[in-house]
Amino acid sequence: MCERMAPASPFWTFSLQIYGRPGVPAACVRLQDQCGVDVNILLFCLFLARNGRALMQEDVQVMDSQMRDWRLNGVIKLREARRFLKEPPEAFKGLDVHAFRERVKAIELEAERLQQEGLFALRPLNDWGKACPYSSQLALDDMSAYAKCLGVNFPAPDVEPLVGALDNNDQQT
Repeated sequence: MCERMAPASPFWTFSLQIYGRPGVPAACVRLQDQCGVDVNILLFCLFLARNGRALMQEDVQVMDSQMRDWRLNGVIKLREARRFLKEPPEAFKGLDVHAFRERVKAIELEAERLQQEGLFALRPLNDWGKACPYSSQLALDDMSAYAKCLGVNFPAPDVEPLVGALDNNDQQT
């Protein structure tokens, strides 16, 4: 039996474009490791800003609560396994742990994609926040709503590449 994958959502396509921009992966990993950010939710906030949606903290709380179990029991566990396999215990030196780590990495990426598809399917885009023309400030405000939900402040050096990637994405499309 051959299983067909559904076409990627516009959110997944957007995420791949934005994450491929210089400085974005490093900023996302720092925000994830230092501020407890779920990068998928952060990217969804940016996607919604790019689509002219001004988020409230309550919107982000819905995202977070709906994704919490998947993140904690799937994505984070896979990330921890992948990171652990980067420096395997001495008894595993010389074994092909690298190939195994690459398979775990692929599964982790698929878990991230599924989470993004789940976020995209939560509700229609026009049901998030309120309509507002896109601007860099809107992106900052949507990220700020997420930061408030987490009870943290996002460091400016990590926010700047994200907003810059959105603004540069305008020039590419």
